[in-house]
Parts: sequence; structure tokens; C-alpha cells
Amino acid sequence: MSTTEQTAVMPTVLHEDLEAGLDERTLQILERRRKTAVVRRRGWLVRRMLLLADILGLAVAFALAETFVGPAGGDLGRVNALGELIVFLATVPLWVIAAKIYGLYDHDEERADHSTVDEVVAVFHLVTVGSWVLFIGAWVTELAYIDFIKLAVFWACAIGCVSVARAGARAVCRRRLTYLQNTVIVGAGDVGQLVARKILQHPEYGINLVGFVDSAPKDRRSDLDHLTLLGAPERLRAIVKMFDIERVVIAFSNETHEATLELIRSLKDLDVQIDIVPRLFEIVGPSVGIHTLEGLPLVGLRPLRLARSSQFLKRMLDVVGSALGLLFLAPLFAVAAIAIKLTSPGPVFFRQVRVGTGGRTFRIYKFRTMSEDAEARKAEFAHLNKHVAHGGDGKMFKIPADPRVTRVGRFLRRYSLDELPQLLNVLKGEMSLVGPRPLILDEDELVHAWARDRLKLKPGMTGLWQVLGRTDIPFEEMTKLDYLYVMSWSLRNDLSLILRTIPAVFRTQKAY
Repeated sequence: MSTTEQTAVMPTVLHEDLEAGLDERTLQILERRRKTAVVRRRGWLVRRMLLLADILGLAVAFALAETFVGPAGGDLGRVNALGELIVFLATVPLWVIAAKIYGLYDHDEERADHSTVDEVVAVFHLVTVGSWVLFIGAWVTELAYIDFIKLAVFWACAIGCVSVARAGARAVCRRRLTYLQNTVIVGAGDVGQLVARKILQHPEYGINLVGFVDSAPKDRRSDLDHLTLLGAPERLRAIVKMFDIERVVIAFSNETHEATLELIRSLKDLDVQIDIVPRLFEIVGPSVGIHTLEGLPLVGLRPLRLARSSQFLKRMLDVVGSALGLLFLAPLFAVAAIAIKLTSPGPVFFRQVRVGTGGRTFRIYKFRTMSEDAEARKAEFAHLNKHVAHGGDGKMFKIPADPRVTRVGRFLRRYSLDELPQLLNVLKGEMSLVGPRPLILDEDELVHAWARDRLKLKPGMTGLWQVLGRTDIPFEEMTKLDYLYVMSWSLRNDLSLILRTIPAVFRTQKAY
């Protein structure tokens, strides 16, 4: 009998002992699935919701085009409008098939951090191609005549409506128990615990972390003590079946290379998503390219430089974005300034020296959110620094519910409104809309060696650190994220981070 067959069944007493250590949410998921004859998982739920969202978005776009442009008058106009409706309804199945070809229904189950922002380009392509198919279909069948103005209105509305409908569908899905994926991490060392901490910090990923699988686990951080050690890797197959595991993360266990390969292969016939933390993960970004040499996959890392054309495009994005932002947000600036001035003594703006490109310093602009004597009282509250908890190093200084923050300042910080004056820094060329985190002088002194390459690009109002965790990210991980951003810069990535910043800000639950 093989090792896999020997471990396929786990003793009942061990089963009960393990379940006793699981958290309430995991037990709730297991109880529900055991009572249900047919198990519904994330993919089943999201695919159907996205399908409904696409049809709804297209239907609303069609109705808006008909409303804004409208049919011609008389009987001929009514006949033409009926023909347009028939052509539209006939092409709906083609829209769905095209969306499937573009992969718009398949990524949510596989990629934990997948969002509607990641699909903007694909939705743009889909709607553009689909609009021309709709136009050609009407022309070939002679059922209707669609003028270009109406087609353009439908095209513009469809891009927005489909994207909004998809975002809404995902928001609904994330509130359902079916969306959660039971997950185990193979490897309870430093990397495995790092993965666990990141999962727990992002409930929007929809990952229900059941526990670790490891034969020689490392002592866990205090904030991970509640996670159960489910057993050794040779029991993984049985654990997957027992707890209806949908996702397995391989995170550098103590097993040999051959044993890990055998472990992964043993799961191939099970309905489980396998994620592997790559070696050298600190420098492997999401935009790296994979090519092959005689079937051997290679991960390609681009040279750490920006072409002049890329620098120009990034600067144009900064200038246009900051100028428009300052123009449209001027009333908000005025309201914030008045509120700050009326509720606490001191200036409206807070200016602080930060380190920019190439180590050059500049003064950053922010709305003042603390009392005037905040800096003088910093040592008084040092023991409340959240980054010294759970074995942290305290290189960053963030206090939950900081008593030095004013009432208006707490509101401004909650939604990052205090950072809007940095648009002035962007317009002046000292900062960028997207980039590494702008560090104060004391923090910059702690960045050494390769990590100083983060200064090859201007610091940003937002970036990976803002989107992925903001104040919850420790200093060392923040510098790694900045380095990763610089290593894999692209204009598309900048646009994606800008769009992802909006929901990230509204997910913020605390003001610091």
C-alpha cells in the first residue's frame, strides 16, 4: 500500500480533536456543507453572478442608448427600434461566449486578490468588439439601422455599466458563505506564517484559513496562535478531504524537493486550487514574464530602468491627474480648511521633510490632523505603537485611535482626505500619483543596500503599500513592496493601483 493510500483515512478520534481546535467560522462552513447534498463553491457562485451582471450591464447600456439618442419618429422609427432590440437580444449569447473566451468568468476561483479593476482592459476589448458585432449583425440581417452616435453611446455606457455591475456582483458574492475558500498552508515556518498573516489581514480575499500542515512547525507569532496545526504533510490528502479544503498554499516546508513534488501530484485528482510561493518571491512581481528554454520555464526580470518614453508618460499622468484633482477638489479643500481652523488651534496644513528621488528631500503637504503639540508628545505614547506588538520591530510609528488626533483629523484620516494636499507635491514634480512610500528622515536611515533602489522613482500618494495593507504593513515588508514596484513598473500597473486605491480607502476601518 502506498503512503497516500495509508494516510487516506484518519482515525475518528484525531478527526474530533482537530475539529475541536477549529474556529467558529470554519465549523459553520463544514456544518453547512455536510448538510447540503450538493456542495456549492466560490466558482459556481461567482460565475453565475458575473453572467447576470454582464447581461444586466449590457441591457442597461442598450436602454440608455435608446433613451439618450432615441428612435426616429413615426412608424419607421418604431420598426427600426424593434429591429435593434431583436438584434441585441440575438447577440446576447455571443456576448457571453466572448466574455468566456476573454477569461472573464474564470479568475475569481483561482486568484484570491482578483478584482473588477483587473478586468478593465478585457471589458474594454469585449465591449469594443461586441459593439461592432452588434452593428454588423444589424447591417447584415437588415433588421435595423444603428447609427454611429447611438453605437458610440452604447459602447461608452456598456464599458461603465458592465464594470459597475461586475463590481456589484462581486460585492454580493463576498457576503455569502459560499464565497469563502477553506485553505491550509503547507509549511509553518517564517514564510508560511507570513502568508497566514497576509491572508488574515485581507478578509476581502475570501480565504478561510483552517490551519497549518507541517511535521516540524516553527514557534508561531502570538497573533497566529489560534490557527490549528492539522498534521504532517503526509496527511495532507486526508486533511483536504476531511475539511473540504479548496485551496492549498505550499510555503517552504521542511520537506525535500522530491517530497514536495510528490505531495502536489497527490492532490491533482482532487478539486483543489494549489498555490506555490516561489523561491526568491521577494523580487518576483505580478508583471514578470515567463518564457521557456526547451520546455524549462524561466522567470524574466526586466532591467531596473525606465525608458525616456516611460518617464514622460508617467510625468504626464502625474501632471494631468494632479491638475484635475486640484481643480475638482477645490471645494473640498475649502471645507476641510474651515473645519480644521474652527475646531483646533494651529495651521491648516502640516508640512514635514520627506526623502524623495535619489535621496533628495522635500516638504510634503498634508491637512493637519493632530494637535499642535503632537510631535512633542510622541514619546509619551510610544508604548502604544502597534508595530511593536506581536514581536514587531517598531521602525514605523502608528497608534490605533491616537489621542493626539483631532475630531476633524480622525475623519480626514479615515478616508485619507488628509493626504489630498500632496497633489501640490505631485504638480511640483516632488512626488508622483503612484510610487514608493514617502519616508521621513528617521525611517529613511533604516533603508540600506538593495532596498535603496526604491528611490529610483518618485514617492507616491498611493502605491502597493497603500492598496495592500497601509498601516498594517511592517517596515521591512513595506520596503520590499516599494522595491518590487520599482522593479516591475508599468503605466498599466500605475493605472490599476490608482483604481484599486479607491476601494482600499473605503475598506479602512480605523483612523491613525
